[in-house]
Amino acid sequence: MRKGNLFQKSIACFLVTALLAQPFSYSPYADTTSEKIKKAEELKKQTEAQKEEIEQKKGALEDEQQQLKVYLSQLNSDLEEISENLQDLENEASEKEAQIAAAMADLERARREENEQYALMKKRVKYIYERGDSSLLEAFLSASSYSDFLNKAEYVSKVEEYDQRMFENLVLLRKDIEYREAKLEAERKELVTLQEQAESEQSKVNDMVSSTNGSLAATNGAISAAALEEAAYEAELKAQEANLAALKKQLAEEQAMSAKAAKMAWRDISELTFEEGDRDLLACLIYCEAGAEPYEGQVGVGAVVINRMRSAAYPNTMVGVIYQNRQFSPVASGRLATRLALGANSSCYAAADEAMK
Repeated sequence: MRKGNLFQKSIACFLVTALLAQPFSYSPYADTTSEKIKKAEELKKQTEAQKEEIEQKKGALEDEQQQLKVYLSQLNSDLEEISENLQDLENEASEKEAQIAAAMADLERARREENEQYALMKKRVKYIYERGDSSLLEAFLSASSYSDFLNKAEYVSKVEEYDQRMFENLVLLRKDIEYREAKLEAERKELVTLQEQAESEQSKVNDMVSSTNGSLAATNGAISAAALEEAAYEAELKAQEANLAALKKQLAEEQAMSAKAAKMAWRDISELTFEEGDRDLLACLIYCEAGAEPYEGQVGVGAVVINRMRSAAYPNTMVGVIYQNRQFSPVASGRLATRLALGANSSCYAAADEAMK
């Protein structure tokens, strides 16, 4: 019988030590602080990888942004050159128009002078050869001498030669002006073609500038979004580092407390006293910690509280154990206070009663 009692006490001591070493969430199904640290470190690695990925993405976007800026600068330079060239062509075309107008005026004047000279020749020929009462033959026959006859013949010949020369000069002048007008018109058409080509090129470059501006705006937006995401990951990493530091500190405290508890005396269950409201307090804590777990898990949460009350390392009252600083997460979060106002379910009350026995 004594051996049986000794065995039972040994088992009880083992269970108490194990229960005292549980983390802030005291359900048998909850993670220990060491497991929480491991998960927090894994989560931190994932966040670091995500941050690195977004940094690489941001870097690639910044490279693309720089390339777009260089390309846009080149396009604007090309557009400026095309615009200047187009302005030069327009100025040259205006000059050609003025030259063509002047050539047309010259041509009109040359034609008019040609017609006038032709009309004058006709009149002179008519005057010389058809003077009415005296003919040219009579004029020649009335010459006082052969020398006078030759002089009259030479005069007529020179008049005809002059008229012919003047007429031919006017014809040549008209043809020269027509040639010059035709050449100017051809040059004007060539300029018009060059203008059309320059305007088409200008339109294409304008479209490319608009498209590149759109791409640059989209890239700038993507960089801003990536920067915000990067900042969010940075803040998340800082929070995770703080959480890891707190968990490691908590683990050290738990280990120190467990070591201290293992060396300290244990109170017998009969030495414990329960105050009015302890049952409600324990049942609500069980609800917060293990309300959705099997009944055995709910009893386990209650057993942690009772065994801490039995350990000299912890307060000997239920209120002191449950409200001890940073021991039960529902206390810090306010869930326990809310549940106390609402009450626990029958399963949690039964688990509290069994633990308190």
